[in-house]
Amino acid sequence: MSFQQGLSGLNAAAKNLDIVGNNVANANTVGFKGAEGQFSDIFAAAGAGSGRTAVGIGTQLSRVSQVFTQGNVTVSSNPLDMAINGNGFFRLSDNGTISYSRNGQFSLDRNGYIVNAGGGRLTGYTAGAGGALATSAPTDIQIVQSDIAPRTTTSVSAGVNLDSRKAINAATFNIADSTTYDSATSLSVYDSLGNAHAVSLYFTKSAANVWDAYAGADGVPVGFVPPAAPVAIGTITFDGATGLIDTTATTLPFAISVPVTTGATDPMPINVDFTGTTQFGSAFGVNALNQDGYGSGRLGGYNISADGVIQGRYSNGQTQTLAQVVAANFTNPGGLQSTGANGWGETIGSGPALVGVPGTGSLGSIQSGALEDSNVDLTAELVKMIMAQRVYQSNAQSIKTQDAVLQTLVNMR
Repeated sequence: MSFQQGLSGLNAAAKNLDIVGNNVANANTVGFKGAEGQFSDIFAAAGAGSGRTAVGIGTQLSRVSQVFTQGNVTVSSNPLDMAINGNGFFRLSDNGTISYSRNGQFSLDRNGYIVNAGGGRLTGYTAGAGGALATSAPTDIQIVQSDIAPRTTTSVSAGVNLDSRKAINAATFNIADSTTYDSATSLSVYDSLGNAHAVSLYFTKSAANVWDAYAGADGVPVGFVPPAAPVAIGTITFDGATGLIDTTATTLPFAISVPVTTGATDPMPINVDFTGTTQFGSAFGVNALNQDGYGSGRLGGYNISADGVIQGRYSNGQTQTLAQVVAANFTNPGGLQSTGANGWGETIGSGPALVGVPGTGSLGSIQSGALEDSNVDLTAELVKMIMAQRVYQSNAQSIKTQDAVLQTLVNMR
């Protein structure tokens, strides 16, 4: 009599229960991928091969395979949390040891690196000055907390409507006397150190369809020093038939030099462009007023796009690229070796990591402020648990029956 079949069945059922129990235990583990056991039968080897009446001697666990199906994605309150929609893994580095994970629960450590709960650093492409990404090789992503540098204003664009019904104003321009000009508007510009300066633009109708433009900075006229005669920064001539700027008589932009007393570069040259300005029979109005400078700003938050680009939001209203998360995929994900802590390691069976930008090739896209749930189906696992229990009981009964038969033989006289 052989007890081998029943014993192997008990062992296989116990292993199956272990796998099911581990799946159930990780039903709430973010990024967890369920496993399933693969079993095979066992035949005793014979010198001339198995005969037609050979009976197997049981079963064995061939391998435990991961099931890399997509889990549900749920929203989280952490902007650094990420989920991969589709194929791929986050690439993590722990003192140079590379691992891969679907768990996107990330935070910043004290040095500004994006890390998971185990201290593994998320890798990707880092950005240099001006937000240019260095895409030669993935490195540990570090979020630099320093202020964004200011940008000097070099150009101003203003689109206004000047009231054609205004009478000609023959008064000598005086920045302190509003009767010497017909309309005005102002905006802030920034010097090389990020200091704001109030630049005002003044318009005086000097002839039919002709307007003189003047400028002031921080309440001081630009281009002349009183009591010297006022000097216009330029003259805007309009076509009386259309109300649009006569480009043959008007040369844009107008160049001004703003005096600076803050220790920044002095003077500050700015081109003022009035393209789009009109002269219609309606009240003065500002339709567009823009400049290309900004002051320094502090990092206030992050945005992560679907392709993994991390954009920093600054207090001055600017955004700048800080880094880009990379993703990795494998020809055979089932060949990865589980390393614990929701991580997998590359093996010969998995093939080399195919690293790239999320959303390209076979790689899924990134969803920020979200997490991928475990892909364990609790209902299915509970059914498997019942089946494994029944298999265990049946194999135990098989051993019991073998024992009864053996006892019968022993009792024969």
